[in-house]
Amino acid sequence: MIPIKSLEEIEKMRYAGAVSAAVLEEVCNHVTAGISTAELDNFAKNVMERYGVRSATFGFRSGKRVFSGYGCWSVNDEIVHGLPSERKILQDGDIISVDLSMHVDGFVGDNTRTVAIGAIKLEVQHLIDVTYKALLAGIDAARAGNTVGHISAAIQRYGDENKLGIVRELVGHGIGCEMHEDPQIPNYGVAGQGPVLKSGMTLAIEPMFTLGSGKISTDSDGWTIRTIDGSWAAHWEHTVLITDSLPEILTLLKK
Repeated sequence: MIPIKSLEEIEKMRYAGAVSAAVLEEVCNHVTAGISTAELDNFAKNVMERYGVRSATFGFRSGKRVFSGYGCWSVNDEIVHGLPSERKILQDGDIISVDLSMHVDGFVGDNTRTVAIGAIKLEVQHLIDVTYKALLAGIDAARAGNTVGHISAAIQRYGDENKLGIVRELVGHGIGCEMHEDPQIPNYGVAGQGPVLKSGMTLAIEPMFTLGSGKISTDSDGWTIRTIDGSWAAHWEHTVLITDSLPEILTLLKK
């Protein structure tokens, strides 16, 4: 069942989204060549502590596995769930997807940005740009009366038109008191299929595209998911509120 938030819960989701966006901005501004993902993770921890919020990923359990990062740090061919490492040092020409989720006053804000380090190849910049445009298209389709399939189809169209790999095994999701709620939101699909969207639903929409096939593998750490063919990947995410009119991006950075 997909939760419908009350007016009070929506206000708390707005606050969680605003704080999450501010933390993501500060952390992404700290990304630079020569820094390790472990250093970035510690920096994110400190920023979250300063805001008085708690990471939703640190200590997250999947079976017997426990996630050890305050954020997810996915570099180049890594798609999602990259663990922090002292040995993973960013270089000019790399890209990193910074995925930060946090508990804020009982609710969760979740957002991701793919960041370029120095000068990157044109095809990689195109990948980042198209993935971001697909996110905006998916958000635009997130309207009351539409279905989850409308979001999925809007995202897929950008991937297909630009001949990018669409990661099919990983999905967006509902979000609220928990990081993962119903429904699942694939990055491919057919408009009109899936659950109907209603005002008061909050969703984490997150397209993931690659320069290759889109097929994935999981590292021996049990968490880091990368492309099976070594092609580079981009990942963007916003937390979104369904309203009676236009969708509201809760993790949009307040200027």
